[in-house]
Amino acid sequence: MRSLLLGTRNPGKVIEIKSILADSGWSFSSLQEFPHVGEAEENFVTFAENAIAKAQFYALATGLCALADDSGLEVAALGGAPGVFSARYAGENATDADRRSLLLSELTMIGGPNRRARFVSVVAIAQPNGEILNVSEGICDGTITFSPCGSNGFGYDPLFVPDGYSQTFAELPDTTKNLISHRARALFNTKLFLASCESC
Repeated sequence: MRSLLLGTRNPGKVIEIKSILADSGWSFSSLQEFPHVGEAEENFVTFAENAIAKAQFYALATGLCALADDSGLEVAALGGAPGVFSARYAGENATDADRRSLLLSELTMIGGPNRRARFVSVVAIAQPNGEILNVSEGICDGTITFSPCGSNGFGYDPLFVPDGYSQTFAELPDTTKNLISHRARALFNTKLFLASCESC
């Protein structure tokens, strides 16, 4: 069975990706199994550029086919922030709770009824030599709550209610989130590619 490195140390993200890519004919490892590998830089201005850079970095560092994603929350009232800085929004060592608190406080300061937002995810796959094989994008539109709700998921999930639902990502069952989320939508296209890839 072909092996694919998941370029993340986030345990929640590893579980989510493995669940969505199950039955793709691949086995998976993650950066948790490669403690000697450093962190790829994310200095670009788009999710696609960051995902590609991370996939190339981890493929070259491990000699494996590598998958990396760059995902983030874009809030309309904040001009699209935090965007590509979603994971670093409240500083390098901030917790998910710190980032959620900052986001809510900034929306409160702005005021107004517009709480529209969208999650964006771009997934890239690189060969061991760094060549990019595939890039997929997924978007999920929704709104931001006034306070965190739910204990599932990670990141901004407790603040985001996807369109067509009344619960946040953190309240919805994983089976539902893994059908409608931004990452799920990007990974569905990735899964189709993996199933037919002959050069991986």
